[in-house]
Amino acid sequence: MQELKSSYIGELKIGVAGSYMLGKSPLGTRRLDRLDFGHFKGPRISGEIMPGGVDLLLGGSDDALRPDVRLIVKLDDEHPLLIQYRGVRHASAEVMAQIARGEAVAPDSHYLRTSMVFETGSARYDWLNRIVGVGVGRREPGFAVYDVYEIL
Repeated sequence: MQELKSSYIGELKIGVAGSYMLGKSPLGTRRLDRLDFGHFKGPRISGEIMPGGVDLLLGGSDDALRPDVRLIVKLDDEHPLLIQYRGVRHASAEVMAQIARGEAVAPDSHYLRTSMVFETGSARYDWLNRIVGVGVGRREPGFAVYDVYEIL
């Protein structure tokens, strides 16, 4: 059996600019969050989130939320970086209510994990096109924050 190894890329901090409730559908309860600001910064990356990102968040009958995100980061070399990720967020009803009210919650009070893929035309950041990232997330008031790791 091979051991799973990772390498830290950086912090992805995503600002939520507004939400639209699509409501209940055959797939669950859908909410669209506008993701318009924030950053992606770490030892190997630096950039700012551009307006126009979206999270097609889906709530299921199991009380978990499933992020489905597309966003653009303007890298420090001026190239765009497309980040796409899906994941799972769950917590107790009390913690989920605190998050919904925009309150701060302890990082270990909820589970938020994502699988990320990247796309860019930047020569400097070309390595991102060939990796899978994992986000270990937490909620801060107005932000989703991920420690992003490359799976080696």
